[in-house]
Amino acid sequence: MKDSQLHNVKSLKAVQSEVQIYNKVALSVDCVIFGFEENKLKVLLIRSDMKKFQSRWSLLGDLLNPNEDLDDAAYRILNQRTGMDDLYLEQVNTFGKVSRHPGGRVVTVAYYSLINVLNHKLQILDNEIHWHDVNAVTDLAFDHQDIFETCLKRLQKRVQEHPLGFNLLPNKFSLRELQNLYEAILGIKLDRRNFRKKFFAMDFLVDMEEIETNVPHRPGRLYQFDYEKYEKNKKKWSGIDF
Repeated sequence: MKDSQLHNVKSLKAVQSEVQIYNKVALSVDCVIFGFEENKLKVLLIRSDMKKFQSRWSLLGDLLNPNEDLDDAAYRILNQRTGMDDLYLEQVNTFGKVSRHPGGRVVTVAYYSLINVLNHKLQILDNEIHWHDVNAVTDLAFDHQDIFETCLKRLQKRVQEHPLGFNLLPNKFSLRELQNLYEAILGIKLDRRNFRKKFFAMDFLVDMEEIETNVPHRPGRLYQFDYEKYEKNKKKWSGIDF
């Protein structure tokens, strides 16, 4: 056999070996669903059914089916675990540490979403799935703590770059409600005067000339977010920095 032919045989065997290794790598999807409720930011967790992580909480996840797109898998998992099918999921990052899964080599792709808990009721409750305050999440199964914290940082960055938080508020909201929302997501206490100054400077709030009713504190004025004005000016808007 000529040297060139021998080289080709070796190359073919190397490729076949790589393919065999590749086929042993599984791909999964994990969903990090953040929810806003009672002025708190929460995350949806499910009890792990693996013996190694018995009694510990984990994110909503599953392996990818052979003929399934990543986005389709994310929405399938969300629907199977919660019964919800009307959320927007955004892909965040890929996690692939060799030892991240006790069952073998599994690479996972993380998605996240942010919802108002009151507007998205869980339809499936028999798999021990609950909302948890993000400040109390400290020891998730697998490498889900890392995935959770990565997605939380992405959310905190996004909420300062885009007005996505307004979708969690009532149609008409007070500045107190708006500040409570941002403090819950960012995990910090904001100066009241500075916060209001920054939002008024953006000029996207419309004074409805109405006052809150039936509140345990001094009633505040009600506002709406001007989405139409934002769409016209969003290319010029650099976000809001706290």
